Amino acid sequence: MPQQPTAQVTAAEISRIAGVTRATVSNWRRRHDDFPEPSSGTESSPLYDLETVRAWLATRGHASAASPAEELRTMLRLHGRGGSGAGGDSVELLLLVLAAARHSPGDLGATAGLSDADLAAQAERDRAGVADAVPGSGADTARFTAEDAAVLRALYACVREEGGQAALGVLAEWELEDSAASGAYRTPEPLADLIAALVPGTPARVLDPACGSGSLLAAASRRGARELYGQDLLPVQARRSAVSLMLAAPEATVTVRADDSLRADAFPELLADAVLSNPPYGIRDWGHDELAYDPRWAYGVPARAESELAWVQHALAHLTPGGHAVLLLPPATAGRASGRRVRAELVRSGALRAVVALPVGASMPLHVGLQIWVLQRPEPGGADRKSVLFVDTAEVPQGSGTAGSDGTGHRSTRGGSRSATLDWDEIRGRALGAWRAFTENPDTFEDESGLARAVGVVDLLDEVVDLTPARLVRASRTEADPAELWAEVDATRRDLVGAAKALGRAAAYEGWGAAGAAAREWRTATVSDLARGGALTLLRTVLETARGRGGGEDGGGAAADRPVLTGSDIARSSGPTGDAQKLGGATVPVIVTGDVLVRAVASGGGPMARVASEEEADVLLGTQVHLFRPDPARLDAWFLAGFLGAEDNIAGASTGSTVLNVSPGRLRVPLLPLEEQRRYGEAFRRVHELRAEAARATRLAGDTARLLAGGLTGGQLLPSRGAGGGGGGKGTATRSRGGDSRH
Repeated sequence: MPQQPTAQVTAAEISRIAGVTRATVSNWRRRHDDFPEPSSGTESSPLYDLETVRAWLATRGHASAASPAEELRTMLRLHGRGGSGAGGDSVELLLLVLAAARHSPGDLGATAGLSDADLAAQAERDRAGVADAVPGSGADTARFTAEDAAVLRALYACVREEGGQAALGVLAEWELEDSAASGAYRTPEPLADLIAALVPGTPARVLDPACGSGSLLAAASRRGARELYGQDLLPVQARRSAVSLMLAAPEATVTVRADDSLRADAFPELLADAVLSNPPYGIRDWGHDELAYDPRWAYGVPARAESELAWVQHALAHLTPGGHAVLLLPPATAGRASGRRVRAELVRSGALRAVVALPVGASMPLHVGLQIWVLQRPEPGGADRKSVLFVDTAEVPQGSGTAGSDGTGHRSTRGGSRSATLDWDEIRGRALGAWRAFTENPDTFEDESGLARAVGVVDLLDEVVDLTPARLVRASRTEADPAELWAEVDATRRDLVGAAKALGRAAAYEGWGAAGAAAREWRTATVSDLARGGALTLLRTVLETARGRGGGEDGGGAAADRPVLTGSDIARSSGPTGDAQKLGGATVPVIVTGDVLVRAVASGGGPMARVASEEEADVLLGTQVHLFRPDPARLDAWFLAGFLGAEDNIAGASTGSTVLNVSPGRLRVPLLPLEEQRRYGEAFRRVHELRAEAARATRLAGDTARLLAGGLTGGQLLPSRGAGGGGGGKGTATRSRGGDSRH
């Protein structure tokens, strides 16, 4: 296979390999006479010989700073495309990820010592062992050679150190980069879990006709599904989904096909217990003309502009009677005039059970508040369905959690995620609480003011059949009891006053001052260096499927009744909110007082790090949190947390374009005496206290303002007669006048 005589890298790639910023590389070029000379390129974009750069970095302790995923990404680019083996189609590399994930860490580590020829032979044996597992693979698949050794070593190392899902994400991103596909992105894991949880019971057979990377099917597997069927238009996504599901759900039967589900259904006879899907939006060329007489359109032929309603009916056609379909759809589907007749028939037949409005930024496209539609295929002779549930979570207060904080943490391939600022625990609680109450007995469901309302079928079948939750739920706000609303407002306001006082006390601390004429400088060491020297221990939760084994170094698998600390909890400065059941038989460290906890995904607001308090002792570590356990005789915990969580430090140790994954070994820490560390540590502890009090006050201020505004516009609260000049009125007067204004 043709290759460059020597691998060459850019300055940006040197920065990623070394775990520093590009500005640092520029400084090295200016300040160090022995820095390697460019081997080619231009003056503005020089290229450097990779091995020469590695040798230079090794003399300065940066040789192993790059994360395994970043190393794999670099090797793929340098190896090129268009040939055989690792440089051609990525099918064989996807197969190799699946095979490698089934090896023990020891076996994977042993590949580092093999010669290039032996490594290629080992990879070929691994690939052949799973050759029938991925769509598009077969006997004519290209074989590995010794020329592929650099990529193969990087892939094995990535699987060993970061798990198969991390390697899989890099490969999918690499293949999507040069494709004509657009709109390829992962459904955020909290949203995928919510969609799966809206299916009552435990469906055994689940289909996703637009499966993408397999996020929704993986969520179904976490709820017990054992037959997973997927189809996607993009072959790379179908392959990625197949391997990802085999890694995440090794006990499930996985069947994934590549083709257009609407035009070329790969499972025409399949009847599933549940269908979950996040289909493509706004597609006009979905097959309207050639599918005009398709038997799937039992509720009416979708208009050319209504591809979403075609997906809805495709999902219903693949359900057993009584089975549920849950789809993520754009808000226009609920009210667009061209879809009125189909919507009316979905409501009239009882197929539509609920519509849940999500906040803006829950998933791509980020500027749109998407909706979840819950549907159920009618059963012959089943009970009449007299109402539809509407839930509006769009006004849930924002937090500082990360979209992927409890998920796989892999890089998105397209687009970012404003869901980094959403309180997914609150969204999930509100949506599932209302849905479960409604499914228990729709006829006795009690509306929740401003959140959920069951609307009769007759009331929905007007001339527009507008199914927008905000419009329908808002009508229930006038039914809230004025006295109850005032009591809630008063309690929240009192909490806000207390939080404001605490914030003032935290802000009054003055234990810091100017450094002088110039900023202080110090020598630093990477976390990898400190760990090798015994100054700290780095721990993380490792899912069983990532290593091919269960059990844990701190006592084995997760206990189902123990709390789990997540990245969202760190960002919100809250207690543990994670679900231990999601950890399965993972290797799960147990947090002890004084541990330093750092979020593994550098996105969203809120702090990146904190020190475990006594309240967090014996809590389980979530999958997207790095745990640093310092030797107290050598490192102060708050000093360590302050520098590890610094913005510049996180940026230099992160990889990715839209979702930044923190490589813990690349974080850097100043080398200071313990006494001086403690002074810094106290200052950082005060900063943490200030940030936490400010976040609490901000949240309570938002809650108070929301309740007051809602009460005033809904008629439950009235301004005092003396409020025109800005003065406040008495609560008793507001309550009595609020009661008089209900009608």
